[in-house]
Amino acid sequence: MTKYSSRYASSPEAVKKYDTQQLREEFLIDDLMQEDEVVLVYSHYDRYIAGSAVPAKGDLALETIDPLKAPYFLERREIGIINVGGSGSVVVEGTSYELGFKDALYIGSGNKEVIFKSIDSKNPAKFYINSAPAHTTYPTVKVSLAEANKLELGTMETANHRTVNQMIIGSVVTTCQLQMGMTELRPGSVWNTMPAHVHDRRMEVYFYLDIPENQAVCHFMGQPQETRHIWMNNHQAVISPPWSIHSGSGTSNYTFIWGMAGENLDYGDMDVCKITDLR
Repeated sequence: MTKYSSRYASSPEAVKKYDTQQLREEFLIDDLMQEDEVVLVYSHYDRYIAGSAVPAKGDLALETIDPLKAPYFLERREIGIINVGGSGSVVVEGTSYELGFKDALYIGSGNKEVIFKSIDSKNPAKFYINSAPAHTTYPTVKVSLAEANKLELGTMETANHRTVNQMIIGSVVTTCQLQMGMTELRPGSVWNTMPAHVHDRRMEVYFYLDIPENQAVCHFMGQPQETRHIWMNNHQAVISPPWSIHSGSGTSNYTFIWGMAGENLDYGDMDVCKITDLR
């Protein structure tokens, strides 16, 4: 079963007037990881899709949705998948790729059949999905967490010591525009992506995981001098417009998956915001 929804783009001037509920309705994705469903959110920021597939009782197929106006999902798209649950596999045109916890898979455009499977129905795989439009086809590539390009950033003193695992990114996998990775915060650290930044040529989606029971993350967004916040729970995602910062602080350490699409593939292309200039 597949269900989808669409989110239209909002200007920074409009967002200044949003109350808490409207912020959450526009940017928070809070219905992911539903068993035996493919859940997709089609964002009009760079035509990005974020979603999930949890095959518990049986296999799930990646089906096209009406906004794509395409006979199959990947006709003009590429997709990145990261497993955040039990062991599973993704079958692409008859070839099976096994994905353990926090393993990633990139699938290029033109692949008609994509099937999600779990090894153990009692501990199903939980596939987190990001997809962007693609102008050409690149090979399907699996990237394990161990194979990721790793960056050590931040310090314990500033509560943002973290490992950035670059997984579906130019130095590891060739893509059209999609980029994905996973940032793991060390125990005692709670701040991600601090100092914060914006990148006007691409949008981003954050998906939070490994949040302990009864803990939460406060995600900060908005223009640097006009910030807003959204409280988030485990396995929820948030859409970040190109004009918005995207940073968070948790009541515990946690992990988040970042995904990006837009004009530019340079990971370092960003405008850093001084911490003391945030408002």
